[in-house]
Amino acid sequence: MVVIIDYDAGNVTSVKRALDYLDVSSEISRDRKKILNAERIIIPGVGHAESAMNVMKKHNIDQSLHEAFNKTIPILGICLGSQIILSHSDEADTKCLDFIRGNCLKFNISNPDLKIPHMGWNTINIKKQHFLFNGIKENSEVYFVHSYYPQPDDSDSVYAISDYEIQFPAAIGFKNLFATQFHPEKSGPIGLQILKNFTKWDCAIC
Repeated sequence: MVVIIDYDAGNVTSVKRALDYLDVSSEISRDRKKILNAERIIIPGVGHAESAMNVMKKHNIDQSLHEAFNKTIPILGICLGSQIILSHSDEADTKCLDFIRGNCLKFNISNPDLKIPHMGWNTINIKKQHFLFNGIKENSEVYFVHSYYPQPDDSDSVYAISDYEIQFPAAIGFKNLFATQFHPEKSGPIGLQILKNFTKWDCAIC
C-alpha cells in the first residue's frame, strides 16, 4: 500500500488517480499508523510552505514522516513535497522537515518573457542515474508548476536539473528519499514511468 500524505495541499487526488491508472493500491491519509505501516509514501502537493508545515505539525505528520524515514520506507516528494523536505524555505521564512540540508529559494528572473510561476513543460538533464530514472531518456520533457525551487547544500543530492533562465535542481534525493520539483502525475508516459519505478524501488538501489 502506498500512503499519499494528506496535509491539505493541492493536487493530492491527481497522484491518487495516476496510481489507480497504474493499478497500484494507494490511500490518502495522515494517520500515523498507516504512515508507519506503509510500503511506500508519497508527499505530493501544490501550495504554500508555511501552511503545509503548520498542518504537518498540527497533526504530527512531521514526526510520523521522520519515523518512516528512519524505518527506511521509500519516500517520494513531489513539487511542494520536494521543497519542504529541506531544512528551510524562503517562502514565509519557514522551517521545514530537514531530511536534506538546504534551502528552498524563490526564482529571481530578469527576463520579462519568463513568467513566475514557472508553469508548463520543460526538459530535465539527468546528472546522476537513479532507479526512478530507469527508462527515462535524457532531455525528457516533464511538467512544472512552481515559484520556488529546492537547493540542497550538498550538490551530490542533485539527480537532475532543469533550466528557467537559471539552472535549478529538478530532482533531489538522499538514502530512501527521492523528490521531484516537477509533477510526474502530470507528465504523461514519462511521469507514469517514474511513478511505476518508485513502486518497485528497493532503497538499496539508487
